[in-house]
Amino acid sequence: MITVHHLNNSRSQRILWLLEELGVEYQIKRYERDPQTMLAPPELRAVHPLGKSPVVTDGNLTLAESGAIIDYLANRYGPQLLPAAESPERLRCNYWLHYAEGSAMSPLLLKLVFDKVESSPMPFFVKPIARGIAQKVKSAFVTPQLKLHLDYLEGELDKSTWFAGEAFSAADIQMSFPLEAAAARAGLDASRPRLMAFLERIHARPAYRRALEKGGEYAYAK
Repeated sequence: MITVHHLNNSRSQRILWLLEELGVEYQIKRYERDPQTMLAPPELRAVHPLGKSPVVTDGNLTLAESGAIIDYLANRYGPQLLPAAESPERLRCNYWLHYAEGSAMSPLLLKLVFDKVESSPMPFFVKPIARGIAQKVKSAFVTPQLKLHLDYLEGELDKSTWFAGEAFSAADIQMSFPLEAAAARAGLDASRPRLMAFLERIHARPAYRRALEKGGEYAYAK
């Protein structure tokens, strides 16, 4: 039996979605973020040393990292979500499985960190310095990088309906989280209509809706 170690408002939501698309039986073990720090609870370290989600167990196998999990589950249980081997579409699918976390999430995480620096309570004599540094880093690096990536992704969806080609694939599941995060907190809006249309399409999929019902709180599904 597959077990998804599921943290609320996290990347593990897309693993539930994948399994719903595959029609594979699975169970969910739920974890809640600390309301103050928003970090995963220490109980997750009993499953994987890094204590992060998603983590999936399948028999004796314990697997972390979204891209690796999606690649494993799709190859083992649902090859229909992977383009034909050695095709151009398969190469693109593999690319997006790596790009989502390796490239797209970096500026999004930096924005989250520096937004927190700006808004966190601190001694009054430190606050203007910390906020000034945060604003400078965001304006000089983070915001231009976000624009670069979102413009790139908008252009890629001008080439095909889905990220790997004309057929929905595991790549689209992997790319869902950075785009949902960008829409929630990084300025992705109607000025990039192809990306917004992508989010509308995935949110309308029956498997996506079922995963939301099973996964619980997920603030990014707007």
